[in-house]
Amino acid sequence: MLDFIKKKIALAWAKKHIAKTKDFKTNAVRHQEELLLSLVKTAEKTLFGREHQFENIKNIEDFRTNVPIADYEDLKPYIEKIKKGQSKILWPDLPEYFAKTSGTTSGAKYIPISKEAMPYQIGAAQSALFHYIEKKNNADFVGGKMIFLQGSPELEEINGIKNGRLSGIVAHHIPNYLQKNRLPSWETNCIDDWETKIDKIVEETEKENMTLISGIPPWLIMYFEKLIDRHGKRITEIFPNLQLIITGGVNYEPYRDKMNELLGKPVDIVQTFPASEGFFAFQDDYTKEGLLLLTNHGIFYEFVALEEYGKPNAKRLTLNDIELNKDYALILTTNSGLWAYSIGDVVRFIDKNPYRILVSGRTKHFTSAFGEHVIAFEVEEALKATVEKFSAQITEFHLAPQVNPTEGLPYHEWFFEFEKEPENPEAFKSELDLQLRKRNTYYDDLISGNILQPLVITKLKKNAFQDYAKSEGKLGGQNKIPRLANDRKIGDFLSEFKS
Repeated sequence: MLDFIKKKIALAWAKKHIAKTKDFKTNAVRHQEELLLSLVKTAEKTLFGREHQFENIKNIEDFRTNVPIADYEDLKPYIEKIKKGQSKILWPDLPEYFAKTSGTTSGAKYIPISKEAMPYQIGAAQSALFHYIEKKNNADFVGGKMIFLQGSPELEEINGIKNGRLSGIVAHHIPNYLQKNRLPSWETNCIDDWETKIDKIVEETEKENMTLISGIPPWLIMYFEKLIDRHGKRITEIFPNLQLIITGGVNYEPYRDKMNELLGKPVDIVQTFPASEGFFAFQDDYTKEGLLLLTNHGIFYEFVALEEYGKPNAKRLTLNDIELNKDYALILTTNSGLWAYSIGDVVRFIDKNPYRILVSGRTKHFTSAFGEHVIAFEVEEALKATVEKFSAQITEFHLAPQVNPTEGLPYHEWFFEFEKEPENPEAFKSELDLQLRKRNTYYDDLISGNILQPLVITKLKKNAFQDYAKSEGKLGGQNKIPRLANDRKIGDFLSEFKS
């Protein structure tokens, strides 16, 4: 009876929530400008606001004139002041949290999360679930157990400001009505070693009625494989009531075939786009491609065409200016005090009514050793088209340039960890090269002009990518291995694991 009541309440909440979202979906452009001016007004008396003459900003053009695009290194001096306990630096109040991320040449990044921003992080995740419930007219999963593969919820403090991984911070804000259904236990979530943690999660969940599982694809796969090794059954046999998988962090498509095999039968997938800097988008219709851009969640968005990104005076665009099927670097201004901040993600719009995006890559993750500037979206689409023609399954891959081969012309080297190798490797390789040439004219010109030879495939032993992640201290959590590189750092490591 209790589960029945939970489902009825969830269905009612979902319908009410969806009705409230209609305004932001249809009036996104107007809401975005209003939001920017509100953020500027709020931060007018901060150190950053005074230095950038916020009192003179009356419109978007004024903002662009006064506030240049920044990355973490540009904002780091301000963040260091905040870490010392100084307020009114980027935002009027001290942050509620720092989301700690690995990253730059100067070490870890500390991304401020204000008390105003935190509810949007939680609210976006709830909204993704409500959209799913409304679309399916079904909330069966609320009666079962739910698991969130995430970082440790144990937080440290810097002058009274709590800090830790975003997923660990979010663990402190799970609504009470979900707490009784949530796994794993707090003690297990606090385990730092990822392999030990996964083993413990398997023990805690393998006999439960799991209905919702959330995490990034590589670590979902690791969890699922351990369950299958123990039981000799597919995941939907182990968890027959599993209804929904929520994933984010990376493009799901390259993992879809592998996930389908592990699952054993179809399970609904909802993709999301969260980050320490904000929760940007989620799949509002799980039957369609693309993620709904959240334009009313405390974030003002700007976009720079990828071909202009990093150039002096690159044109900054708003939603009103974007074109469909074009790649843009994502620039954020947030209610945590990030101003014209380049997050490093690249997005592509596939719809304007409402605004829906695909995450097409990273500004720093590309291969352009020969001027081709191949990006993740092109690589993933080329691979998807190739796999559809061949009986092959791929666990993980990485693309790196080989500029100085021992003989012959330079080439792109693709490192593959195959779950199932193609029956005709040479045909697979030729098709993949052709598919990439179709998607990147510069690469096609280099092949046609005999500047490059066609791509080379290097097969790897099982768990090669996990071994790389371990070597970098990035196994588990929200850590992701770049799919593309412009150097051989990852490629040379993977070369040691040839099969």
